[in-house]
Amino acid sequence: MKPGKQEQFHKTTPFWRFVLYAVLSCYALLVIYPMVWLVLTSLKDSWSIFKNPWAIPETLKFVNYPNAWIKGALGLKFLNSLVIDSLSLLFILCLSSMAAYVLARFRFWGNRFIYYLFLSGMILPVFLGIVPLFILMQKMKLLNTRIGLGVIYVSYSLSFTIFILCGFFKTLPKELAEAAVIDGCSPFALFWKVMLPLAKPGLVTAGIFVFIGLWNEYPLALVLISSDKLQTLPLGLANLTMTLKYQSDWGALFAGLVIAVLPTVILYILFQKQIQAGLTAGAIKG
Repeated sequence: MKPGKQEQFHKTTPFWRFVLYAVLSCYALLVIYPMVWLVLTSLKDSWSIFKNPWAIPETLKFVNYPNAWIKGALGLKFLNSLVIDSLSLLFILCLSSMAAYVLARFRFWGNRFIYYLFLSGMILPVFLGIVPLFILMQKMKLLNTRIGLGVIYVSYSLSFTIFILCGFFKTLPKELAEAAVIDGCSPFALFWKVMLPLAKPGLVTAGIFVFIGLWNEYPLALVLISSDKLQTLPLGLANLTMTLKYQSDWGALFAGLVIAVLPTVILYILFQKQIQAGLTAGAIKG
C-alpha cells in the first residue's frame, strides 16, 4: 500500500519542508497584503492617499464608509445585488442539481448529447448574446426588471453548475442509493432525502463560485438594467468611480471597493472546509 500524502510530507527532509513553508508564506503574503492595503486605504483621506499610498493612516476616516454607502447610493445597489444574486443562486442550485443528478446517475438514450449540450453554454462568451438578449427581454417586457436579469443569470450559470455537480454526483456511493430503494424510497424521495444531502459539499462549492461570478457580473447588468433604482453593485461601483473621481473623494471610493469585496471574503471564510471537501471529493473517491 502506497503511503499517503501526509506520510510522504513528514518523511521529507527539514530543508525541503522549510522551502515549502517559505513558498506558501510568500504566496499567502501576496494574497493577503493587497486586501490589507485596500482596507487601510479606505480609512484615509484623499490627501493622505496621494501623499504616501503605502503608509498606515495617521487618523482613521470611518466617515468614508457612510459617504460611499449613502452619498454614493451603494446601499440600495448592494441590496439589489443581494436579492437578485441570492434568488438566482437558489434557482440555479435547485435546477442544476436535479439535471446533474439525472445525467450523472442514469443511463438513457441522449444522455451524453444533453450533457454536452449544457456544456456548450460554457463555450460561448457573454458578449455574443447581449444584443439578442436585449431584443428578447424587450419583447418579453422583462427589460429593466429584476426578474429579467435573474432569469438571464440562471440560464447563463446552469452550464457551469451542472458540470461541477455532475462530477460530484458520480462519486456518491451506489450502494447507499440501492439500499434506500430496497427500503421503499421513491426516486423523488431518494434524490431529496438521500442524494442531495450527501451532495452538500459539492453544492456549497458550486454555489460559492457561482455567487462570486454573479456578484461581480457587469456587462449583462449594464445592458439589461437602466434604472438607477435597479442597478446592481458593479454598476454602482462604476458610477461611484466616475462621481468620486471628480469630487476627489478617493477614500470613499476605496471604501466602496471594500464593501463590494467583503461578502465574498466572508462566504469563503465561513464555507472554506466545505469548498475544500467539494473540490477534493473526486480525487479522494478515485
